[in-house]
Amino acid sequence: MVLVLQAGHRTQVVTVTRDVQVGDVVTEADLGRASVALDPAVKAVSADDLDSVVGKRAAVELRPGSLLAPSQVTSRQLIRPNEQLVPVGLKPEQVPATALAPGQKVRLVHVPAQGEDTTTGAREQTPESVAARVVKAGAAAPGTGVVVVDVATAASDGPRVASWVSSGNVRLVLDAPGGS
Repeated sequence: MVLVLQAGHRTQVVTVTRDVQVGDVVTEADLGRASVALDPAVKAVSADDLDSVVGKRAAVELRPGSLLAPSQVTSRQLIRPNEQLVPVGLKPEQVPATALAPGQKVRLVHVPAQGEDTTTGAREQTPESVAARVVKAGAAAPGTGVVVVDVATAASDGPRVASWVSSGNVRLVLDAPGGS
């Protein structure tokens, strides 16, 4: 009897009606409403709260037909003051097998060009690296497999990282969750 009663209980929720890219402002035209039987474990924005998400930014890519969760939108800028956005093109062997997600902490490591001397006397130098945060990871380009990852770095590190990227001497390393 309880299952029958729960199956009939429907909740009005906010749905996504068209693609919204990470960082884009969510408009009313991007959203819809649906009546669904919602499991209590599922966190969805109530249709009554639709106006509260309009004008916020997508924290993740939003896909049509999905329910909108509160954590999928943010009122924060994805690039913070004193940061710069640097696109990093990575070949297939440079991309971690683990999917990259917005907000993930990474390190951009400067690796020497092939044939470049990396030793000082008998010991190797520790490669130079810069802390960064994933803003968006694109899909692999057809044919080449190159993935462009937008990362936020400190404004003082942006030009240096861009130089590493242009010379192809950068690798992306995932930091441990909650630390480095």
